[in-house]
Amino acid sequence: MFERISINSKICHGQACIKGTRIPVHQILQMLANGDTIEELLEDYPSIKREDILACLDYAGSLAEEQLSPLEAVEN
Repeated sequence: MFERISINSKICHGQACIKGTRIPVHQILQMLANGDTIEELLEDYPSIKREDILACLDYAGSLAEEQLSPLEAVEN
């Protein structure tokens, strides 16, 4: 994952980005969450590869696994 994701305080205010770009990981994740496909992202951002998008997902999965946050119970 870190072959494709970088965190540099001088780029995008230290946000995790796809290495060699100024495309933040969160932007890719939000676009996927909003229904964009990997193919659409590759078309919109020709400088990235499928492996970059998968690395974004892997990065987010790692963060979700490490940070435990209690969720409020929803009663029906």
